[in-house]
Amino acid sequence: MTPAQHHKAHAPRHVRVFVLTVSDTRTEENDEGGKLCRAQVELLGHSIAGHAIVRDEPALVQGVITRIADEGTVDVVISTGGTGISRRDSTYEAVASMLEKRLDGFGELFRYLSFAEIGSPAMLSRAVAGLYRGLVIFALPGSPQAVRLAMEKLIGPELGHLTFEARR
Repeated sequence: MTPAQHHKAHAPRHVRVFVLTVSDTRTEENDEGGKLCRAQVELLGHSIAGHAIVRDEPALVQGVITRIADEGTVDVVISTGGTGISRRDSTYEAVASMLEKRLDGFGELFRYLSFAEIGSPAMLSRAVAGLYRGLVIFALPGSPQAVRLAMEKLIGPELGHLTFEARR
């Protein structure tokens, strides 16, 4: 058994996920990326520990993540939205500045897979992931296509393994 297979074999089967939508325009009614993310998490057999929509303000994003870390009842935070390059997109700055350990491969692989689907606009994504106080954090674009890609190809297959490693 390879080390990765060993870790996956001992990974938790049930992970608690908080989904955070970062947007100045999304509401419960039109938050397609957040809804899809929650559905994907549950489809994988994990649970939604909570979800929220906050404006694209770094202090608000960081406040939610800090509160979740303080409570200690969540394993993973997945945010959607605010990872582009427009003036209002600040999720990358908010999340990246908190990370104690970065998972650079996530962003690299996400952009690589996105390129195969959408071509050169993939370079505009600033998707990022890492660890903050034991939480695994992913910051995804808000589009449903991007959420589906990240969940199906990258996050879903490794969610338990990531949680196992973050707890060690």
